Amino acid sequence: MLVCSCNIITLKEIEAAIVSLLDADPWQLIVPAKVYHSLQQRGRCCGCFPNVVETIIRVTEEYHRRSVDSGDEVVTYLDRVRGLRDQFGSMSHEGRTKDHRAA
Repeated sequence: MLVCSCNIITLKEIEAAIVSLLDADPWQLIVPAKVYHSLQQRGRCCGCFPNVVETIIRVTEEYHRRSVDSGDEVVTYLDRVRGLRDQFGSMSHEGRTKDHRAA
């Protein structure tokens, strides 16, 4: 599935980049810019960044679930990230109002 149409980056490429970053340091903070930098790309319109954040959260959760011996101790800070995203990040899209018109 194509995630970034500006740079032609697929979901599989983004997931592989996140896993390689987690292999280097499992507790680092991964942001879209770091993923794009590891792919030797840069965000152009950045419209794909919300989807990349969702992918980072999902892949990081799966990575830590696999690395933990018992399934009971899954990372809970990702739930806090989701809460903050809901509180601050997903209220508006690119700061535009609903009646925004480009032309």
